[in-house]
Amino acid sequence: MSHHPLDLALPKHVEHALTEYLATRRASGEAMDASFASAVDALADFVLGGGKRIRPTYAWWGWRGAGGDPDGPLAQAVLTAVSSLELIQACALIHDDLMDASAVRRGKPTVHVAFAARHAEQGWHGGSDRFGMAAAVLIGDIALAWADDMLFAAGLPAEVLRRMSEPWRDMRTEMLAGQYLDVLTQAKGDSSADAALRIDRLKTAAYTVERPLHMGAAMAGGSPELIAGLRAFGADIGVAFQLRDDLLGVFGDPAVTGKPAGDDLAEGKRTLLVSLGMELGAADILHSALGMQDIDRSMVDEVRRQLVAVGAVDGVEARIEELTTSALATLSSTPLTEPAAAKLSELAISSTKRTY
Repeated sequence: MSHHPLDLALPKHVEHALTEYLATRRASGEAMDASFASAVDALADFVLGGGKRIRPTYAWWGWRGAGGDPDGPLAQAVLTAVSSLELIQACALIHDDLMDASAVRRGKPTVHVAFAARHAEQGWHGGSDRFGMAAAVLIGDIALAWADDMLFAAGLPAEVLRRMSEPWRDMRTEMLAGQYLDVLTQAKGDSSADAALRIDRLKTAAYTVERPLHMGAAMAGGSPELIAGLRAFGADIGVAFQLRDDLLGVFGDPAVTGKPAGDDLAEGKRTLLVSLGMELGAADILHSALGMQDIDRSMVDEVRRQLVAVGAVDGVEARIEELTTSALATLSSTPLTEPAAAKLSELAISSTKRTY
C-alpha cells in the first residue's frame, strides 16, 4: 500500500493545525487582557519554533496501523487530536527547562530566561528571576490546559473520545510522575541504573512513543492484541530514544542539539550513561562534573574521554541496540495495517540512530 498525501506531509499538517489553534486562542486571550497576548505569543513561538513532531507522528501511525482511513470522515479530526500532543510536549519542556535551570533551548533563551530578561529591561518591581519563573510555570500550565481543549474540540465522535481517554489520562500522569522522579533522583544523588531506566520509562518512553501509539490505535478501535503490541514496541523504542538523547546531552554538537555542550552534566542528570560511568571507573570525574554550573569545555572533554575509555558509551550503545532489536521483533508480530508497520520500523531506527 502506498503512502497517502497526509502521511507524506504529516509535520506540515500538524504545524498548520497548531498555528490555527493557537491563533484562535490568542484572539480570545487578547480579548481577556491585551498583556496576556504576549504570554500566548511566547507559547506560540515555542511550539511553532522547532521540534520534530515525533509524538503526533507516532499517534498518527498508531491510528493508521489500527485501520484508520486517511480518506475517511475522521481524518482531519484525528490530525487535530494528535497535534495536541505538541502542547503536552511544550508544557513538559518549558517546565523542565525551569526545573533544570537551563538557559538555552533550540539555540534560543528558555522561556523563564526570556521573561526574566523582559522584566529586567522594563525595570519592573520585584526580582527578575522570580518573574521569569512565574511566567514559565503559567505558560507551561496554559499549554497543558490547551492540549486538553484542542483534543476535545477536535471533532471526534463521543465513542472515539471515550476509547482514547484512558491513554490520554495515563500519559499525562506518567509524564508528571517521571518528571517528579527525575527531580527527586537528582536531589538524592541516586546514580543507580534502575532509577535512570525507571525515569526513562515514565518521563520519556510513555508520553513520547508508547501512549501516542496507544492513543492513535484506540481512536481507530484497535484490538487489545494490537494495542498491547504497539505499547510494548513503544516502551522499548521510547527508552532507546531517551538513551540516545542522553548520549547527545554529553557528546552532541551544540549547533545540532541547540543546547550548550555539557548542559546535562551541569544539570546533574543521573542518566544510564552516568550510572555506567560511575560503576565502570569514571566516578571521580563524574562527581566533580555533575551539577557544576560553570562547567568548561576542558572538563566536558575529559568526561567524554573517560566515559568512552571505561566502556560506559559502549554499554549505552549496546542497550539501545538491544531495545531496538526487541522493539522491531515485537512490531513484526503485531497485526498492523500497512503501510504503518514499515513506517513504524523506519521511525524506530531513525529515532534511535547514532547522530554524533
